[in-house]
Amino acid sequence: MQRSFTDQLGNTIRVNYPPKRIISIVPSQTELLFDLGLDKEIVGLTKFCIHPIEKFAERTKVGGTKKLNIELIRSLKPDLIIGNKEENTREQVELLMAEFPVWMSDIYTLEDAKNTIKQIAELVDREPEASYLNHLINAGFSDLQTLALQQGIDKTVAYLIWREPYMLAGRGTFIDDILTMNGLRNVIKESRYPSVDLKELDALKPDLIFLSSEPYPFKEKHLEEIRAAVPTAKVMLVDGEMFSWYGSRLVKAVQYLFQLQKELL
Repeated sequence: MQRSFTDQLGNTIRVNYPPKRIISIVPSQTELLFDLGLDKEIVGLTKFCIHPIEKFAERTKVGGTKKLNIELIRSLKPDLIIGNKEENTREQVELLMAEFPVWMSDIYTLEDAKNTIKQIAELVDREPEASYLNHLINAGFSDLQTLALQQGIDKTVAYLIWREPYMLAGRGTFIDDILTMNGLRNVIKESRYPSVDLKELDALKPDLIFLSSEPYPFKEKHLEEIRAAVPTAKVMLVDGEMFSWYGSRLVKAVQYLFQLQKELL
């Protein structure tokens, strides 16, 4: 049986329903598919789709999110490919769309993420499982917002995602939305991912500077460099997956963010 679905970019695709050969080209959405119970259906994923690690080892790697191996994808004969506007390149996605049903997400807020979980579940016939995940996410983030208000968390933050040049998560990003829900105000006014030098960062006078574990893997050795340049800020390493993965990882993010709030008091 075939069914039609419209993705978050407005494209309509026809899918053999339910799909039996799925390739996911976005790590957080790959983890979601596994958590929805699609163990046998996932035939391909990217080299960054590391969760759950035991499933990662068993699957064909089709390249990176922005450097896909198109020939290898063709050889796997997928009946559904799931991608994301920001994480995948337009040229490669359009090439795949000419040959396969490709469903694309476009996510900027927690509400977008919950909607994506619901829509992907509809695509793959796993609505009850998705409803439960969204229930947990709703409850958890509602509690996080309440706790941030009760504890009076109201700090400015710069969230670094890259080095050489330094780049930050700006307004209108998923990371920005997660920060806001935890009582944190982004010092960056620009949208998307602007670059900044350390003098400019110091001039912004953030209360906090978060060094993300991804996409650039900030480590302990980078803390002193930032602290020396912005001595008035508290500089911390944070788990980038907990701020930027918008699938089922959000369930695990709740406990992580509860702990982070405690550290900020």
